[in-house]
Amino acid sequence: MEPALVWVGSICVLLAILLPAGSLEAAQAIKVTDCRGHSLSFNQPPQRIVCLIESALSGLYMLGAEQKVVGVSANVYQAPAYRWYAAMDERIRARRLPAPGNWDFVSIESVLALRPDVVIIWSEQTETITALEQRGVKVFRVFINSREDVWREMLALGQLTGRQVRARELIDYSRGELEAIARRTSRIAPARRPSVYYMWAQGNLETSGRKSTVNDLINLAGGRNVCGDIEREHLIVSLEQVLLWNPELIVMWGNDRKDPADILCDPQWKRVRAVQSRNVHELPEVFLCDLWTLKFPYAVKLLAKWSHPAEFADLDLEREKRAMLAKLYGPKILAHRP
Repeated sequence: MEPALVWVGSICVLLAILLPAGSLEAAQAIKVTDCRGHSLSFNQPPQRIVCLIESALSGLYMLGAEQKVVGVSANVYQAPAYRWYAAMDERIRARRLPAPGNWDFVSIESVLALRPDVVIIWSEQTETITALEQRGVKVFRVFINSREDVWREMLALGQLTGRQVRARELIDYSRGELEAIARRTSRIAPARRPSVYYMWAQGNLETSGRKSTVNDLINLAGGRNVCGDIEREHLIVSLEQVLLWNPELIVMWGNDRKDPADILCDPQWKRVRAVQSRNVHELPEVFLCDLWTLKFPYAVKLLAKWSHPAEFADLDLEREKRAMLAKLYGPKILAHRP
């Protein structure tokens, strides 16, 4: 063998020994497919990520890829999400991490100033996506209608950040938690599954049909979505229709404008069975049970306990919450919990 080749080979072996595995992995070109089927190619995993969706940002923190984030959704700096992210990231606690936009508005100039390798954004924000791509910015589109979409997104984010192993570990954990609940609810006879009306925070008559994470939530928890035979993900119904459905349980998306007491005291709702039996519940703050993240199983556990209190009397929701946070984010979030 030529001396020069021996020398080059020796250097390569030495680098393989001395460089951490992450450094070698980071140098590899990658191709990622986003939630809408668009393929993105990178010479190496992106080092500068602008994430304008809080649920996707949550996934990046679960993956341990937060230091790659150079811009966040403005919603992160609003209560109650801020206190959780502040507990995990000193940059957010000090309000140093830029927030160039959210669902309502995105400052293209502010995004460009951050020199992102990729921007993560909802696929429905088409005007912003077009503006960014015309300026040469790569965009990862997010679209979620089911728990399978959440798992696919996490796999893609894991690939995007070089955290594939961690992504698969977390997805397996999420699947296991859901399967454990589903094994219990599968033994509940159809006649004992309560009819459930889900109420979004935007209005009492805004709900979700069959093609939605809400429908998944209700079914897995052992209930029946009153509008589960309607295909649409999001819909507005009439009060008359709700009265005809006459749900046994009402579940409210967490919000700071309305509580179960408001529904219980509303004369328009007094004829509904859920109101008469005072079976109206509100999910806790979004950070804890975001249906578009791997925290989805915690929401299922809450609804399972509300739907079947006797069958789930042993379920300690506070303990479940702490275990979930520790698994997904690590012990730091509990040590500095709000």
